[in-house]
Amino acid sequence: MSTAAEPEVLIRIEGRAGRITMNRPKALNALTLGMVRDIWRALLAWQSEPSVEVVLLDGAGERALCAGGDVISLYNSRGEGSGLARTFWREEYRLNALIHRYGKPFVAFQDGIVMGGGIGLSSHARHRIVTERAMLAMPETGIGLIPDVGGTWLLAHAPGELGVYLGLTGQRMSGPDAIEAGFSGVFAPSSGLGEIKRRLSERGGAPVEEILEEIEENPVPPSPLMALKPDIDRLFASATVEGILHALSSTTLEWAQKARTELLQKSPLALKATLAAIRQARHLPSLEAALNVEFRLCTRLFENGEFPEGVRALLVDKDKSPRWGARELEEVTAAAVAALFEPLAPAEELGLAAP
Repeated sequence: MSTAAEPEVLIRIEGRAGRITMNRPKALNALTLGMVRDIWRALLAWQSEPSVEVVLLDGAGERALCAGGDVISLYNSRGEGSGLARTFWREEYRLNALIHRYGKPFVAFQDGIVMGGGIGLSSHARHRIVTERAMLAMPETGIGLIPDVGGTWLLAHAPGELGVYLGLTGQRMSGPDAIEAGFSGVFAPSSGLGEIKRRLSERGGAPVEEILEEIEENPVPPSPLMALKPDIDRLFASATVEGILHALSSTTLEWAQKARTELLQKSPLALKATLAAIRQARHLPSLEAALNVEFRLCTRLFENGEFPEGVRALLVDKDKSPRWGARELEEVTAAAVAALFEPLAPAEELGLAAP
C-alpha cells in the first residue's frame, strides 16, 4: 500500500504531457475511488490547459498497469448496503466514458497485468500501446460479476465469437491477442517505453501524432488466440451458455475441455448475464449505452450477494468454494436474467449519454 507521503496516483505535467501514473505497485496498482476522482479532476483540468498536448497513462513498477478495481473495499462495505459500490461504479464508468471521448491524444501504456478496471482506464483510450509483458483479461464471471467498465462493449466488437469466449472464460490475452481482440492498438517492446514517453513529453519535439504513427509501424508477434479463432467461432456461437457447454463437451480439443471445466466453476447467473450483455451490446449505439446497462447488472449482482460471495471465496477466505445463488445453469431462468437488465429507479440510473 502507498504511504501517506506516496499518493495512490501520481498526477503531474512533464513538458507537454499530462502524466498519470498508477502508484500502488504492491497492490498491482488496483484502482480505488480516490484514484478515480484524482484522475477525473486532472483530465477535466487538462482539457482546457494549453500547455498539455497529450496525456500519458502508465503504472508504477513492472508488474501491472492496473489489476482491476479494489474489490476488497467493496466487499468490506457490503454490510452498509450498496452505497459505496454504486458510488464507485458510477464515478468509474463516468471516467471510462471521459477517456473514450477525450479531446486530446490519450496514450495508455498496457505493460504487465491489465485487468478489470485497468481495461476501463486503458482500452477505451485513443492510443493503446501494449508490450510483450502484458497480460490482459476480464475475469469477472469468476467473482460473480459481469465484464464491466465498458468490457461488454469491447467484447461485443471483438471479431467473431472471441468476445463471448473471453468474457465467459476470463481467458488471459497476450499483447498480440489484445490487439487482435480490439483491447489494444499497437505493439512496442517494454524496453522502449521510456524513450517513447520521453519523446511524447518533450516540448518542442516531433509532433505527437508523428511519434505515434512511427510506433504503429512496429511488427506485431503472432497471436496465439487467433490460431484458435475458427474453433472459438464454432464452439461459442450458441445462443445459450448451456449450448456452448454442450458444444465444448463434443470436442476433444484440449483448450476447449479446459474452458468447459473453468466455466462449470463460475457463477451460473453471471455467465448467463454476461452472454446476454455481450450479445445485447452488439446492437447498442455507444459505449455510454453499454455502461448504463453494466451499472444495472453490477448493482444487482452486488445487492443479491453473488458478487460479494465470489470475492469472499476467491480473494478473502480463498477457499475457492463459492456458494452461488444458483448452483446449476438450469436453475437460472430467463426471467431471472431479464430482471437484472430492468431499469433502476430514475434517480438511481447511471444515465450516461453519448455527446
